[in-house]
Amino acid sequence: MKNFFLALATLIGTIVGAGIFGIPYVISKSGIIPGLFYFLILGLAVLLLHLFYGEIVLRTKEKHRLIGYSQKYLGKWEKFLITISTILGTTGVLLAYLILGGEFLKIIFSPFFTLSSFHFSLIFWLILIYFIFKGIKLIAPAEIFTNLAFFIIIFIVFCFLIPKLNLENFNLIDSKYIFLPYGVIMFALVGFVAISEMADILKTSEERRSFKKVIVIASEIVIILYFFFSLAVVGVSGKDTSPEALSGLVPFLGQKIIIFGALIGAITLADSFLIIGLYFKNTLIYDYHLPKILAFLISSGLPLFLFLIGFRAFIPVIGFVGTIIGVIEGIIIVLIFEKIKKLGDREPEYSLRLPSILIYLLIIIFIFGAISQIFYYLK
Repeated sequence: MKNFFLALATLIGTIVGAGIFGIPYVISKSGIIPGLFYFLILGLAVLLLHLFYGEIVLRTKEKHRLIGYSQKYLGKWEKFLITISTILGTTGVLLAYLILGGEFLKIIFSPFFTLSSFHFSLIFWLILIYFIFKGIKLIAPAEIFTNLAFFIIIFIVFCFLIPKLNLENFNLIDSKYIFLPYGVIMFALVGFVAISEMADILKTSEERRSFKKVIVIASEIVIILYFFFSLAVVGVSGKDTSPEALSGLVPFLGQKIIIFGALIGAITLADSFLIIGLYFKNTLIYDYHLPKILAFLISSGLPLFLFLIGFRAFIPVIGFVGTIIGVIEGIIIVLIFEKIKKLGDREPEYSLRLPSILIYLLIIIFIFGAISQIFYYLK
């Protein structure tokens, strides 16, 4: 039972991150009806992807990342696509943390310094790349503490918001922004990295019988958390909802509670930045055999380069990353899932039986989502 809850906490902690702060903004723009639609459709789609990936992990004796599974069960072309997705997606995630980290530090230190969020993002990056260079990340108990503190603060902010809700702030639908939430919500729901980690926690066959249950419960908790937190933020700040959710709440909750929330948010983001940055660096070292220095320069330098040349808008960045993850990694996982039934070398603790039409529908959702994002941003 202990490992069950540890696996559940690992998956929820991996999924919930920067994305939760972007969802209220896109729902305030698109309206409640499109927001609910995206939560239902993408929530189910990502749940299926997580279950697919879980079965892939359980049907394979060796431990791999998605790149390794692609090479084992598909081919060079698919591995190339996953490589592109890994580089773009991971760089995009780090860039999103860099942007949001600067925004949170600005909220925290604005009473004392007049620096812009741009300068605070540079400070955020400078501090964290030292730990990536040294290969240091927070020890497990510290990670558990930061995740727990994060959820507690989200809950406290939620409690402060409820009495201040104003139904007039809810916009039902705005066709101009109807495609905006797709990439952001997709970004916020995905947690593929944690699925492999769950296999290390749930080690015995008996424990792994709960693998499917953990994925389903974690997905339900995350969707409920996101939806009600977003409704609370939009219900209070309405059309003034800010892209990172918190600064738009200052007139309603006061500076102190928002600073406290931004402080915990910044610590959690720093932890996530280290985990993803080290993951990216180690992928380049162990999967692509790059020298350590070059791997460090690429993993730490690419997000900074994009930030410096002008990619500093939080919502478009996470929208792009969510779209890339959906259309490339989503489709690759579906293709591996279809192959794994025959090529897997281990008897899994659960096996999904789904009609082919549902699998094709998933692929259509991811392709349509990518097209909708291109259409929206070009417009």
